[in-house]
Amino acid sequence: MKDIYNIIQQSYSGYFNYLTNEILHPTWHNYFYWLLGLSVVVWILELLFPWRKEQAAFRKDFWLDTFYMFFNFFLFSLIGYNAVSLIAVELFNKGLAFFGVINVIAFNIYSWPVWSQFVLMFVLADFIQWNIHRLLHKNKTLWEFHKVHHSVEQMGFAAHLRFHWMETVIYKTLQYIPLAMIGFGIQDFFIIHIVAVAIGHLNHANIKITYGPLKYVLNNPVMHLWHHAHYLPKDRYGVNFGLSLSIWDYLFKTAYIPNDNSKEPLGFDGINKFPKSFMKQEIYPFKK
Repeated sequence: MKDIYNIIQQSYSGYFNYLTNEILHPTWHNYFYWLLGLSVVVWILELLFPWRKEQAAFRKDFWLDTFYMFFNFFLFSLIGYNAVSLIAVELFNKGLAFFGVINVIAFNIYSWPVWSQFVLMFVLADFIQWNIHRLLHKNKTLWEFHKVHHSVEQMGFAAHLRFHWMETVIYKTLQYIPLAMIGFGIQDFFIIHIVAVAIGHLNHANIKITYGPLKYVLNNPVMHLWHHAHYLPKDRYGVNFGLSLSIWDYLFKTAYIPNDNSKEPLGFDGINKFPKSFMKQEIYPFKK
């Protein structure tokens, strides 16, 4: 019990110090200012090259989505996620030790070149996330949480990080074991994370990009707009589940881009009755 108390205490003090250091001491490895910088750059691109020209610079729910960005990226961990996740990892490792398992590493690739470790980590993590994303749409209970992300009615870069905090719990939990089984030698996955954030921002932005032949590999704003479309084929529970990569949707026949209509209505049945404020959206899935 004392170990758990120490983890909680150290996680709060450690994360608070990390967050204040991120804000007060800008560096090249600073998530806070990279998120801010990427957001400003993509927003400027939206203003310079808007796909939906009638959409306002401060589109509908712009500030709500901006708050979601910083809440999900920073504040949620400060409230308690960092402490809870560290406790869960500690209990998981103790459970393994009870059965005589020291660790779950099945493949040691620390000797691989760093670039190949980055590529493997990026592709593997994206494939796992693609499967989890499908699950969020297919499972009725999880869909109630995912509805928060699909309550976006006008696409813009900040819509990328409008999602219920429970999604973080779901993604991290389901990713933990398969990623832990690979003994990555890389200690710093900063570049992978920043690339994923940049692609996610662009996918939700009011910009028309298709990447030409690379559309079969990289997700893009046109493809992702149809993921958010209100009206989809009735025999599907969702389409275009890719986060950074589109290749999984083409391989597993979940790709769907009937046209490049920029004004396709977004959302889901009953979106007009969906809560509009942050707190009500956070409570909504639990009521359901």
